[in-house]
Amino acid sequence: MDVKTMKQLLVNTDMRRNAFNARFDTSVRYYLNRNDITSKNNGESKLDKKAKDEPLRSADNRVSSNFHQLLVDQEAGYLATDRPQIDVEDEQLNDNIDDTLGDNFPLRLNQLVVDAANAGVAWVHYWLDADKQFRYGIVPPDQVTPIYSSDLDQKLLAVRRTYDQLDPDSGKQYTVHEYWTDKDVTVFRSQKPGYADLEPYATRFQYYDVTTGAEMGQGNVYQHDFGRIPFIEFPKNKYRIPDLYKYKGLIDVFDDVYNGFVNDVDDVQQVILILTNYGGESLSEFKKALKEDKAVKFESMGTGDKSGLDKLTIDIPVDARNSLMEVTKSDIFVHGQGIDPTKFLINNASGAAIKMLYSHLELKASMTEAYFRDALTELIRAIMKWLGVADADSRKITQTWQRTAIQNDLENAQKVATVAQYSSDEAIAKSNPLVDDWQQELADRSDDIVKRDGYEADPNVLNGLNGGEDDEPTE
Repeated sequence: MDVKTMKQLLVNTDMRRNAFNARFDTSVRYYLNRNDITSKNNGESKLDKKAKDEPLRSADNRVSSNFHQLLVDQEAGYLATDRPQIDVEDEQLNDNIDDTLGDNFPLRLNQLVVDAANAGVAWVHYWLDADKQFRYGIVPPDQVTPIYSSDLDQKLLAVRRTYDQLDPDSGKQYTVHEYWTDKDVTVFRSQKPGYADLEPYATRFQYYDVTTGAEMGQGNVYQHDFGRIPFIEFPKNKYRIPDLYKYKGLIDVFDDVYNGFVNDVDDVQQVILILTNYGGESLSEFKKALKEDKAVKFESMGTGDKSGLDKLTIDIPVDARNSLMEVTKSDIFVHGQGIDPTKFLINNASGAAIKMLYSHLELKASMTEAYFRDALTELIRAIMKWLGVADADSRKITQTWQRTAIQNDLENAQKVATVAQYSSDEAIAKSNPLVDDWQQELADRSDDIVKRDGYEADPNVLNGLNGGEDDEPTE
């Protein structure tokens, strides 16, 4: 792609990119507890009792409530704390895939859920490092602008990735623009608005002769040979809408009422005394008499005189505000499909009661999982293709996702014990509340039976112990 074509593409996608990034920035602000109520303080929650020069209304406290971060992290912890089990019907290949995904895969999956909740979509980019090892990483959503086909398939045709980078040689800050296709990536960079100085990033890639290892030069185009665009989209929902916009207005209402309440509490301490026909000469004399004598002299003007001391205070509608805040908070958790931790009083609740408590969160997590499954399948197929699996694009992939939630382990164990004699070893291992890895549990159980009953380490016999055909023990 030449400079002129790339400049036109950047201009044509800027409006969509800027609108997306504006929504994402708002979600991130609320996730970092920098709600709109704190915009006057540059996102910082501050108490200011003397902000305004008014006798009765001087307080202007601005403290934001962190409901958005709580709701997002609830789903991320519930859905992505436990590692999903990947099964491609080959035990060795399963292990290779798990090794490639890495030990920190659950943490990365957690971050993908957070990004998708804040942006409506999260992105994974994969590549081969200098040692030809498969690597993948999470790309910030505000760097990626996808380009889809206009047909019903909405196939991903290309990806624009834009980000800032410091040139260590010149010390200048550049904006780097990458254009990815299913064959290559072309890189440009610019500094000025409107891409007036857009130029190829000629030193971005170094080329070598594969036979001699000699340097062949530098360029801004790299052939990646993946056969597909090495970016995978993890959408949050059909319309790729951030979660915040389901309940942002409710959070703003809560912040407004709460801070108004705090302001009134501070302002009510400012009591204004009203003196009528005060008999003294100055306010200092009045304060001294009130402090020392506990009495103040007033001059009477006869019948109907209103001389005396009165006070002007602020009345706080406590009950009305408490009711409004409680209703608003409840609506936030309903529309955000989360669990209000202040209502989490289950004690020794049954499994059915716990499921009801998690019903809204489970509905949201199940929808996220449904969209994430396709994306994770695409990542696994890319790994299998790198591993040289012949049927990488057609092999059946089974994903088993776990939930992290409070549960009644005693009740679950009793259920398993009740049906144990009618169930396979695999079903029991999967349902056992004390087991995290059911496959390892089956392997350990087989080893224990071999040691106890004298079975030889014969694969056919072990297959019988794990739900296969029954075999007689050998002496």
